[in-house]
Amino acid sequence: MTTQTKKRIGILVSGGGTNLQALIDAAGRGELESGTISVVVSSKPGAFALERAKKAGIEGVCVDRKAFSDRATFEEALSGVLRQRDIDVLVLAGFMLVLSDQFIRQYPDRIVNVHPALIPSFCGDGFYGLHVHERALEYGVKVTGATVHFVNEVTDGGAIILQKAVEIPEGIDAEALQQKVMVEAEHILLPQAVELLCAGRLERVGRRVIIH
Repeated sequence: MTTQTKKRIGILVSGGGTNLQALIDAAGRGELESGTISVVVSSKPGAFALERAKKAGIEGVCVDRKAFSDRATFEEALSGVLRQRDIDVLVLAGFMLVLSDQFIRQYPDRIVNVHPALIPSFCGDGFYGLHVHERALEYGVKVTGATVHFVNEVTDGGAIILQKAVEIPEGIDAEALQQKVMVEAEHILLPQAVELLCAGRLERVGRRVIIH
């Protein structure tokens, strides 16, 4: 596949960018054959994810949420950055803001997110980052995992693309569980899902996603 035919990927981040790094590494291994990471956009200045992008030779842009009076003006600026770069596919990789319906409609079935649990468990408003793993441990579940899903107007409510289970060892704490889920599930699933999307191999039929 030539570079010209590859989908242009935009990655939205807010923090350290470990899932971004997983995508960069996958691209380096030739596992993102159908897409090119064209830009990394951070909602926070100084996010380490921007350093990861710079080191990989990928353009990094900060659209600081705090610099805008409301979500609408922030999203207008974000949309402008993405349009200028002809972005085809969006990946939320530790992006800590909820996008509006109006924004999401610009990219129908072209925005994916990775969630650190097996949806529909431990998901929705308020379930993000370490909180997810703390709740899983409080509940006493024996298995957790990660889910890559399409983004729609409901938090963590989009159709599921891929899932991977991770067993919870006895005595593990939330921080260690977070790392375990990242390494054993998130960093594996996200590049796989992005490649499937860029390759045109995903078809959403209602709540189901068919992989061709």
